[in-house]
Formats: sequence, C-alpha cells, structure tokens
Amino acid sequence: MAIDTEKDIGQFKNRLRDLADKSYKQNIYTFTTFLGLPEQDIFWQMERELKHVGYELCDDMRDRKVIRFGNPAELGYEEEFPIVCIHITPLLAKFVDRLSHRDFLGSLMNLGIDRSTLGDIVVGEKEGYLYCLDSIADFICENLTKIKHTNVRCQVVEDMAEIPQEEPTEQKVLVSSERLDGVIAKVYQMSRGDALEHFRAKRVFVDGRLCENNSKTLKPGEVVNVRGYGKFIYEGVAYETKKGKLNVTVKVFG
Repeated sequence: MAIDTEKDIGQFKNRLRDLADKSYKQNIYTFTTFLGLPEQDIFWQMERELKHVGYELCDDMRDRKVIRFGNPAELGYEEEFPIVCIHITPLLAKFVDRLSHRDFLGSLMNLGIDRSTLGDIVVGEKEGYLYCLDSIADFICENLTKIKHTNVRCQVVEDMAEIPQEEPTEQKVLVSSERLDGVIAKVYQMSRGDALEHFRAKRVFVDGRLCENNSKTLKPGEVVNVRGYGKFIYEGVAYETKKGKLNVTVKVFG
C-alpha cells in the first residue's frame, strides 16, 4: 500500500498490529507483504509496541522486505518466508533490447498485480530476477510473456542459493568527517546543499529507518539508502591524511 497520508499511516499501523495480535493469540506465524523503505520506517517506529510478539525481517540486502511475526522459541518450529524468485529470460536472447528495471516493473503492473506482492527486481544484461510472494508466482509465470518488445519466459528458481548476487563496487572517498550528508555528497557526486535537500524530502534511510539528521555520524556496517540514487554500505575510515581529511571506504550498489 502507498503511504501518502496520515490516514494511510494509521491504516498501515493497524495492519501491523492485527498481524502481530493474530500471531500472538493463535500461536502461528504471520507475514506482511513486501514493505518499501517508508513502510519499514513505520514498523521501526512501532518496534517497542510489537516487540513482545517476536519478529524477523527477511535477512538479505534487498530493499523491499517481508516481516514475519512470531517467536520460534515459543512456537517450537520455523516457517520459511513465503518468498520465491522468478528468473525472467528472453526467448531469443540474440535480438533482445536492453531492459531496465522500469521496463520489468511496468510490464508487471500492466498485469494488474499489486505492488505489495512484489519484492526487488534485479536486472542483468539480458535477464532479470524477480522476488515475489509465492501466492502470485504461478500467475506471473503464466501471464508475463512480454517485456517492452521482448518475448520472455518465466521460471521459478528452485535453489535460491544459485541466484547471482549483486556485487557492490568498493570506493574510497575523501571527506572532512564521517557526517552522513558529507559522505552522501561524495559518493553520489553532488553538492552538500543538494544532499541536504534529500534529507528535507525524506529520501534518506539508514538501516531501513528514515534519517532526518544530516549531521549523523556514520558507523561501520550501516546501510544507507538514498531514494532515486541507490544504496551503499559504510565500511569506515581507511586512514587520515596529513591535512586531517578522512579517506573512507564505501561499498556502492547499482
């Protein structure tokens, strides 16, 4: 669901409460649909309220996440996240156009699919990998036959371990401090003022939480998302120059 108004936020919070309450009272696992960064931030705001139920986010580097409510120690068993991955390939790779993330998503939306059932889309040179809820996988495999002008086939990946993982590019940037806005400006080659605008527009997230504090000091291991630009993992200070500048290491995705 889109989180655009206070009413939307209220409805989403109630949905999380209902899922947590159902898990707690019926001693079962319950799952959200895929949540974008704004929705994840709302969950983190409610974490203390929901903590007693037990929860887990699907453990990977993908941006869109599913939350599982339920405590394995109390329930006595594990239940896998209802997520599958679909490998999308052209029927004739020789004549395929270069397809973008937007091309893949647009074709899926044209099928009338709810965005909340879809996770990340990883686009390769002539293929794509789509994470989705298992409940919608068969429909996608049967009905997604063309992306842009390219005829495609879809097949559920049997072994998730075989899915190619996106490898980040390691970069070293020179900054005056570990302030978040300064690191963002260097990583994405923008001015400090432009970086500040992303904070004002609520586009900056650290470990899935909205960050409005542009002067936040980054810690090694934190994942920074700037919506519209991508994400990076902050690795920390490599060394300090004689002039007091910091050479920091980041791993940039996309």
